[in-house]
Amino acid sequence: MNRKVDLSISCYGEVKDGRYDIVALPWGATEPHNLHLPYMTDCILSHDVAVSAALIAKQKYGVNCMVMPPIGMGSQNPGQRELPFCIHTRYETQKAILTDIVSSLYVQGIRKLVIINGHGGNTFKSMIRDLSVDYPDFLIASSEWYTVLKVKDYFENPGDHADEVETSVMMHYHPELVNLEEAGSGEYKTFAVQSLNEKVAWIPRNWGKVSKDTGVGDPRGASAEKGKKFAEAVAEKYARLFDELVNQKLY
Repeated sequence: MNRKVDLSISCYGEVKDGRYDIVALPWGATEPHNLHLPYMTDCILSHDVAVSAALIAKQKYGVNCMVMPPIGMGSQNPGQRELPFCIHTRYETQKAILTDIVSSLYVQGIRKLVIINGHGGNTFKSMIRDLSVDYPDFLIASSEWYTVLKVKDYFENPGDHADEVETSVMMHYHPELVNLEEAGSGEYKTFAVQSLNEKVAWIPRNWGKVSKDTGVGDPRGASAEKGKKFAEAVAEKYARLFDELVNQKLY
């Protein structure tokens, strides 16, 4: 059944006669995730959550959602680009990718798209505003799967990169990709400038000065059980979003 909602494994024969109400676009990055998770973690998790949501949306609401293959082009902080095979993608490149996806879907009759972002460095609001001018009847919503619910309600020690949250959800979906015994502690430094910690202003963190193992947050309390509970709850929220965007008026 996944083949009809997951374009990364579907074939033309399975989708050519289908009617799709909405499209989910997983977006991640190509970057290290501590010592125990794959480089493509952000892509894998945003994709798998999207597929779970699409299945629920079909079963519970009768909404047909297609999940696009995940985009691995993420924006990185200083100190990350120097790491082996960590790819920094400029805003202009990301905007060009999103524009080409939207223009292609538009020609095909699609009018609703939800970006399910898995990488904290990615921001899409300005891109979406520009695209809404060029495609005023095309709805584009942006979200981050790991902020849909309060992580502290599900995890004891959440961080924000290769932490207990990402590790647990990966253990739920792909336990074979997790080497928890090899994980670093995820110990990290905050800014010495308190106003930055209080978010009075924002600057990008220099990853080389923040973390020794590229992780931010201790992953060693992670479990597949925690990941399953959180991922299923997040997927339920997305399925409801898909239904509301398809079947309700915005205003």
